[in-house]
Amino acid sequence: MAKPLGFEKPLGMRDILPESLARQRYLEALLREQIEQWGYEEIATPSLEYHDTVGEASVTTTERMFKLLDKQGHTVVLRPDMTAPIARVVSSLYKQIPFPIRLYYQANVFRAQEKEAGRNAEFFQTGVELIGDGSVDADAEVIALAVACLKTAGIRSFQIAIGHADFMAGLLEETVDAQEDRNRLRERLTDRDYVGYRQLVDALPLDTDRRARLYALLRLRGGKGKIDEARELTVNGKARRAVQTVASLWEALEAYGVTEHVLLDFNLVLHLNYYTGIVFEGYAANLGSPLVGGGRYDRLLAQFGRPAPATGFAIKMDRLLQATDAKPPKKRNRLLILYTEANRSRALQEAQKQRQNGRVVITRLISESGQEPPHADDLDVIRITGEEDVG
Repeated sequence: MAKPLGFEKPLGMRDILPESLARQRYLEALLREQIEQWGYEEIATPSLEYHDTVGEASVTTTERMFKLLDKQGHTVVLRPDMTAPIARVVSSLYKQIPFPIRLYYQANVFRAQEKEAGRNAEFFQTGVELIGDGSVDADAEVIALAVACLKTAGIRSFQIAIGHADFMAGLLEETVDAQEDRNRLRERLTDRDYVGYRQLVDALPLDTDRRARLYALLRLRGGKGKIDEARELTVNGKARRAVQTVASLWEALEAYGVTEHVLLDFNLVLHLNYYTGIVFEGYAANLGSPLVGGGRYDRLLAQFGRPAPATGFAIKMDRLLQATDAKPPKKRNRLLILYTEANRSRALQEAQKQRQNGRVVITRLISESGQEPPHADDLDVIRITGEEDVG
C-alpha cells in the first residue's frame, strides 16, 4: 500500500502564506498602476490550453509542460507562458482590432521540474505585450516601461542588459564555416560557459583574424561605445544590420532618459529560435538571477494566422519579492469585538459601523462568564458584555 502523501505537495509547488501574499499583491497593484499609465489593458486567458495550438507555439519545451487529456481525448497543457495565449487571442477574438495592440497580464504559469532543487513549477508573472509595431521605438517603449516598473517596485540598483538575436548568429556565419560548429559555440554562450567557448574557438581550424573576432565577441559588454566595437567586427550583413538596430535603439532610450540603467551585451542569448531581434534581461544588484526578460518575437503571430511584429517582457514576481524591501503601508490595528450572546445584536451593529468607517473588524462570541479566548497582541479590543462596556 502506497504511503499517504500527508502534507507533501507536488514537485515544485508551494504555498504562499498571508504575509508573503500581501507583499505580492501590493507589488502587483503598483505594477498594474504603472503599466496602465502607458496605455496597456489587462487580459486574462485560461489556465488550460490545447497542446496543438498554444503548446506547440510556446517557447517552453514539451518536456517541461504539464500535459493532460480532456474528456474528448484532446491533449491540453497548463499554460507554460502567457505570450502564446495572447497571440491566440489577438489572432482570433481580437482579429478586427487594429494594430498596435497593448496588453498586459498578471498571471501564473506552469513549468514542470525534473527533481526537487528549490525551483518552482508555478510562477507568477507580470508582463506586457506590444503587438503590431515593428519599429525600434516599440522596443524602446517596452524597455523603458520595464525600467519604470522596477523603479516603481522599489528596486534601487539594477541594469537592463540588451542584445540582438541576429548579431551573434550573423557573426558566427561570417567567421565559422560549419553549422555544427556554430551551434556548439552558440550553446556555450547560451549556457554562459565562456571558458568552454574559448576552448572551442581555440580548437577550430580558424585563421588569426576570425579567431580574434570570436574572442572579441566576449568583450562586447558595456555602454554606448560598444556599438562601434561591434560594428568593426562585422561585414555588411546580418550582424551589421543588428548593430545598426541597437544604435537606433540606444538613441530612443536616450530620449526616454533611461540609459543609466542600460548595459549593452552583444553576446546575450535568449532562445534564439523564438526571439527575432532585440532581446533583454534585467538584473538587480542583490540578486543573481534575472528579474525581467523579454524581446522581439516577430514570427509567433504568423503561427495563429495573423502575422505581425511584436515585443514584450515578463517580470518574475517571486524574484522581485526577493530583490525589493517594498511592503504594503502599515494598516491601523484590527479591531476585535468580544460579545456575549445576549448582546449579539448590539455588537454586530457596532462591527458594521466600524467597517463602514474603514476598520478591519473581527467579532468573537464569549461565554456569559466573560472568559476570553487568547487573541493577537496587535488587536484593539472592545468588549460588549451587557455590563459596562470596555473599549
